[in-house]
Amino acid sequence: MYLLRHARLVLPGGVVHDGRLAVGGEWITELGTGANGGPHAGIEVVDLTGYVVVPGFVDMHVHGGGGGSFGEDLEQARKVVEFHRSHGTTTTIGSTVTMALPELERAVEALSTLVQDGLLAGIHLEGPFISKARCGAHDPALLREPEEHVIAKLLERGHGAIKMVTLATELNGGLRAVRQLTDNGVIAALGHTDSSYEQAREAIDAGVTVATHLFNAMRGLHHREPGPIAAMLESETVAVELVNDGHHLHDAAVELAFQAAGHSRVSLITDAMSAAGAGDGSYELGALAVNVVDGVARLADNGSIAGSTLTMDSAFRRAVLVNEIPLEQAAVAASGTPARVLGIDDLVGSLEVGKRADLVVLDDRLNVAGVMSHGRWITEVPAPLVNR
Repeated sequence: MYLLRHARLVLPGGVVHDGRLAVGGEWITELGTGANGGPHAGIEVVDLTGYVVVPGFVDMHVHGGGGGSFGEDLEQARKVVEFHRSHGTTTTIGSTVTMALPELERAVEALSTLVQDGLLAGIHLEGPFISKARCGAHDPALLREPEEHVIAKLLERGHGAIKMVTLATELNGGLRAVRQLTDNGVIAALGHTDSSYEQAREAIDAGVTVATHLFNAMRGLHHREPGPIAAMLESETVAVELVNDGHHLHDAAVELAFQAAGHSRVSLITDAMSAAGAGDGSYELGALAVNVVDGVARLADNGSIAGSTLTMDSAFRRAVLVNEIPLEQAAVAASGTPARVLGIDDLVGSLEVGKRADLVVLDDRLNVAGVMSHGRWITEVPAPLVNR
């Protein structure tokens, strides 16, 4: 049991100074201000003067990190979760890339065990049901149309663990696939798409509720052909993912998305691949060779951006310090919005009594000083950092 005090707490209603947060077991049991109040017997008091506490980050789109990737190899998958958790991601959706169907089925079944164990909050399939014209770092030879029986087989192998599927809904059977997914409680995301504005509107009407990494790997915004970007920004039912690493998007595009959609519909993601935290060098993303130079991942054969080396703390920090998004709005985009989209905002996504004690302690430059998950410190308890 812990009592964190004298921190700046980023709460749903705004930032509270000289805040107090009590943790009992896995849960937040008290929120307030000042040093007094709450039980003290058997509680470890942590003085966080000068520090900021935000809800644990929720990454709904991440492929790898720490040298590992999400696939059949569960040791690699655990490595990915551990790496990103050290950077404040306390809730992770494991994203796969396009691969041959038998391999994808095996990966989905393997990863479903980590969902059952609670290590992952679900699985996200990015590909193979995407556009060859906008395939990005996906092997075009393995792309296919979203056939009903193929989707049904994947859902079966996932044992209820598949949370989201990205697809290009302009493909044959695309709208039917959206309805099939949503009928099975799976989020349909529009991405890697060459759809027109009108086609994107049809997809949204059919049930699409997420824009996979908005702006990237989709038809661009044009004044006479606004394409999917305009359709998804204007729709109140669509959450838009942003890869805010300074490479995927110009800062003006990030700020445009926040202005057009509002922070309650922006979800910061990493879209990270295995090189995140592992340094420059040669890697693989699915079956494709990737070179990472100065932290930027690109396909070896054509130089296309291939995922990122981003972590959620960096995306959050950049939103506040570079894009000048208010602290409480950036916290919603990094935690609250993805938790709501995933349907788990009753447990995580904000600092509230009764929610899980998943939180990140940040210093005055918004660097990670401590991470708590399920009420336990998974990094060094930040007490030695008090009054530094």
